[in-house]
Amino acid sequence: MTDLNEIMKQAKQMQEQFQKAQQDLANLVIEGESGAGLVRVSMNGRHDVVKVNLSDALMAEEKEVVEDLIAAAINDAVRKLEEKSKESLGGLAHGMKLPEGFKLPF
Repeated sequence: MTDLNEIMKQAKQMQEQFQKAQQDLANLVIEGESGAGLVRVSMNGRHDVVKVNLSDALMAEEKEVVEDLIAAAINDAVRKLEEKSKESLGGLAHGMKLPEGFKLPF
């Protein structure tokens, strides 16, 4: 059986690493795009859209097309951010000696 003090020590280290990873993710900026680059959206790790770039060629399109492309670019950025979050936070438990059957919440 794993020593309780060792588990507590690992939990404290994991909490510190988790907080750092969350901070790093909040500062991260991801770019989503749609329409083969006609729309580009930059989003930070807190899911705030920080920049929208629309191609001049897009201005000739109908309003509904532009709206759909903006929504698609935002969704692309959100998916990329979620994937990055899983990569960053999912690796934190690697190497920990957790009791059998114990699952982490991420």
